[in-house]
Amino acid sequence: METKPFNSNVVVALDIGTTKVCAIAGRRNEHGKLEILGFGKVDSEGVLRGVVSNIEKTVKAIAEAAEYARRSAKTDFKVVHVGIAGQHIKSLQHRGILTRDNDHTEISHRDIDRLISDMYKLVLPPGDKILHVIPQEYTVDNEQGITDPIGMSGIRLEANFHIITGQISASNNIHRCVERTGLKVANMTLEPIASAAAVLSEEEKEAGVALVDIGGGTTDITIFQDSIIRHTAVIPFGGNVITKDIKDGCSVMGQQAEKLKIKFGSALAEEVYDNRIITIPGLRGRDPKEISEKNLARIIQARVEEILDYVVWEIRRSGYERKLIGGIVLTGGGALLNHIDKLTEFHTGMSTRIGIPVEHLAHGYSEQLSSPKFATGVGLLLKGLEDLEAGKLVVEEEKEEPVLTTVEEDNSNKWYEQLFKKTKEWFETEPDTDF
Repeated sequence: METKPFNSNVVVALDIGTTKVCAIAGRRNEHGKLEILGFGKVDSEGVLRGVVSNIEKTVKAIAEAAEYARRSAKTDFKVVHVGIAGQHIKSLQHRGILTRDNDHTEISHRDIDRLISDMYKLVLPPGDKILHVIPQEYTVDNEQGITDPIGMSGIRLEANFHIITGQISASNNIHRCVERTGLKVANMTLEPIASAAAVLSEEEKEAGVALVDIGGGTTDITIFQDSIIRHTAVIPFGGNVITKDIKDGCSVMGQQAEKLKIKFGSALAEEVYDNRIITIPGLRGRDPKEISEKNLARIIQARVEEILDYVVWEIRRSGYERKLIGGIVLTGGGALLNHIDKLTEFHTGMSTRIGIPVEHLAHGYSEQLSSPKFATGVGLLLKGLEDLEAGKLVVEEEKEEPVLTTVEEDNSNKWYEQLFKKTKEWFETEPDTDF
């Protein structure tokens, strides 16, 4: 199938997850909606709890997903917007202060940018780097609670910032994997922030909401209030731990445990009939194994409740426990578990819904994309389009120390060589006797 040359309006998102690697190509249509041109999804084997653990396997998965996306979109691309997650992600609060020269001039975007760039100079633990600096509220000459100070006058500009950090090695490994497939990383976005862009409404962000993205290896939390990100956290448990519990509890193979979870799994044992039995084929020459659906649900419920305990602890740690009018929104592949929204409501006491990333999509998208497991991919696409439209799209490249090549050394010594050559020729030339 032929692919068209590069299209500057097309943005490609790359979600490198624990269970899947997904590439989605899309663009903004004339109505402002997100038009999906093509996507590719392959199983991921080289990622553990959101972090690359095997470079070769991850490179292979990225290359396959990108190729599927190229074929279905019928267009070529070289730049991708990538998500980053993992247990190494941390967040902290910091206050920045900028003293301006003139109180008569208006506060501009340049002043805000200076304040934000100062945050990137923070001293972090060795091996960490700042991924995102998110402004909270501003203070102008002791006038507090300002959300947008541009256009105001004042000498002293202060701001509270929510700063998200991650390991440099984890970021470099993602860069390395992507670049080995011939692609370039446009930017890296924290995956829960991307998921929030895909499934949360502006009303929910303003009212206060906790987004819980249950992936294969991690559960990511983002808390919004007054349309500002107030708290982010990554819990190192996800759907794979539930599968492992089923494998151990029911004494079945890993693939069988995953199929049991997807086809018959329920997060709420009360909703399952007592007398329903699932029969699994035995290994060669052995009798089939019978598993009670009620027992399966009990195993799943125990682990989901443990994950929810961590979620509640993070919500309390954020200080916004009583300010989340929008309750909890569940997304990610783990949100596909039957009755998980009911269990979340019972366990946390907060209203809960499942977040499906179709609100921003134009009509005609694939039915596969109307699933919570594609929330991160669609969110990365939206973030990529925002950057493209704002003119912020700059391809990040690994900075290398400049190396003086042998050619440059030859050039630097060229005039010496020419002088030596001329002198040598002058001495070696036989004297002209015909005079």
